[in-house]
Amino acid sequence: MPKASVKRIIDKKKEKLIEFVLDIEKYPEFIPFCLGSKVYDRKEKGDKIFIIADLTIGKGPFNDTYKSDVRFDKKTDTINVTNIEGPLTHLQNNWKFVEKNNMTEVYFDVDFEIKNKFLNMLMEKSFEYGLNKIADAFQDRAETI
Repeated sequence: MPKASVKRIIDKKKEKLIEFVLDIEKYPEFIPFCLGSKVYDRKEKGDKIFIIADLTIGKGPFNDTYKSDVRFDKKTDTINVTNIEGPLTHLQNNWKFVEKNNMTEVYFDVDFEIKNKFLNMLMEKSFEYGLNKIADAFQDRAETI
């Protein structure tokens, strides 16, 4: 299974960055290979926000949509994402936001497996590069908000 993690230090308040990450419908505007997004449900219960959303990822004729369960915990400043359905047999990604000296350390890790074994092998080879491109896109966009 492809796994990777990145850490970025961004000159923004953590609340602004969390709000930015939870704005899933804007992902196609700046994330490489993100062709579409749709939020089906968003609920706030106490210190948690629950979102059900689709992302369509791909390039050219090769694209697929997967549905995710996104959970934000205000007490721990974490966002956890798991897959519900789609081309993935497994998805776990986690965001952690730590504010220090008016900067925010953003930790992101992802672990997933694609149902198609051939595509899974291809992703393993280029995944870290792709994750860094996505992290760069998030950071570049976050620094302009």
